[in-house]
Amino acid sequence: MSGGVDSSVVAKLLSEKDYDLSAVFMRNWDTRDESGTDSGCEWKKDWEDVQRVCRYLDIPCRMIDLSRQYWTRVFEPALQMWEDGYTPNPDVWCNKEVKFGALIDNLTENDSWLATGHYADKSWSPMPNIFSSLLGKSATPRPQLRRPKDRTKDQTYYLAAVPEASLARAIFPLARYSKPEVRELARKWGLPTAQREESMGICFVGEKRRFNEFLSQYIEPKPGPIIDMTTGETIGIHKGLWTLTIGQNARIKGMPAKTFVKSKHPETNSIFVVPGSNNPLLSDKALIAANWQWIWRDSPPLGVYTKEGFRCRLQYISRMIDVPCTIRQEHAGGNSMLITLDEPQKGITPGQVAVIWDGDWCLGCGIIKCSTHDFASQI
Repeated sequence: MSGGVDSSVVAKLLSEKDYDLSAVFMRNWDTRDESGTDSGCEWKKDWEDVQRVCRYLDIPCRMIDLSRQYWTRVFEPALQMWEDGYTPNPDVWCNKEVKFGALIDNLTENDSWLATGHYADKSWSPMPNIFSSLLGKSATPRPQLRRPKDRTKDQTYYLAAVPEASLARAIFPLARYSKPEVRELARKWGLPTAQREESMGICFVGEKRRFNEFLSQYIEPKPGPIIDMTTGETIGIHKGLWTLTIGQNARIKGMPAKTFVKSKHPETNSIFVVPGSNNPLLSDKALIAANWQWIWRDSPPLGVYTKEGFRCRLQYISRMIDVPCTIRQEHAGGNSMLITLDEPQKGITPGQVAVIWDGDWCLGCGIIKCSTHDFASQI
């Protein structure tokens, strides 16, 4: 439970079923790492709300401090990526490494399940894994991560890196509900969090601070040139590669037109921009995703190993409609994928997560390494 209305409704839904139910609250970010004091800690309010709901529902609850695991497995790697000019997505890795990693490791009971307030769904497939087939064993159902009813709140993108073993132990009770329906249930049941506003943003930044101001506490300024890609001229100076992201308005004064970030070159500490928000150079036809991981690690789509590739759909931003594409292995034996888009797309950002789908079934993901305006250059 997070202290929000979604996980509160999940607790109520499960309390009406025949479960041996208890709640767990994760403390992921320790503000003492920043200020040396607990003053102003958002997690305290969240923990109080969790306890209020659990008292109301008469279920036990406990807090687990996973701030050390979050720091080492999520924040430090993300910080390094920002410093190197990439734009990571910490929420994806928090789910993989902490919520469905360290937290599940803390649930020592072998028959325990982890229910969350994610807007996601799960089904089961009788398809056996390769090793079971070779050994002649009967098919064991395998979990499939799927999209929920409410596509406007769909959070499956953030769960794409969760391994199969953890997904098998997950329950998503909100799969068939819309957000307004969840709000209405909370009001009907009189839950203490029924009127609580929805929290947004990365947990360690919060909602009141500017993102760049936060990162500046951890990353030293490293000024470099901002170069107009169409002329090759230096038209400004940036304070660090992490201060601007792909597709963002660079806000350079004195220019005849607004300029937008096209790419970053860590080797030269340069940021390249182009004039106009509709500049065709801002759109890309293909991308390469590294560190690729399939949810079913031993059963990737066979088409990815062929020249023709596997037809699927791509989502590279959490709030976007997935687009048609073809995916194939970049190099034999490697774990990088070349994804070709049917139509050029804007805002493909190195460091973000590329997730592919077969219909509403999420198959896996990788970290965007680079994109290209000209697909032929990658053949």
